[in-house]
Amino acid sequence: QVQLVESGGGLVEAGGSLRLSCVASGRTFRGYAMGWFRQAPGKEREFVAAISSSGSRIDYADSVKGRFTISRDNAKNTVLLQMNSLEPEDTAVYYCGAGAVFGTIYRSTNVGSWGQGTQVTVSS
Repeated sequence: QVQLVESGGGLVEAGGSLRLSCVASGRTFRGYAMGWFRQAPGKEREFVAAISSSGSRIDYADSVKGRFTISRDNAKNTVLLQMNSLEPEDTAVYYCGAGAVFGTIYRSTNVGSWGQGTQVTVSS
């Protein structure tokens, strides 16, 4: 497993942007599919975006398509989530997760390692 640490959250006005970063420890990072998830108060954790181990495949939740961009740098053990045109509905704690298979990582039960989360708050 890998240890994951997220950063980059904060308070932003609607229409603004934030970039989240997730840094992984361990030399096996390049073998994992990576995903971003979010959890709003009183709601279940939901899938946001995923990227395959090589970065060649990417998927997004419909609610963020066209606004969010996921990327990774295997040399730096880092996965990023660029969030543009933020809306109050995007307010949540954002988590990165590592999974064995890109095709199933959208289900949080298939995530083997989680970060501690970073709070994103979008004001209207």
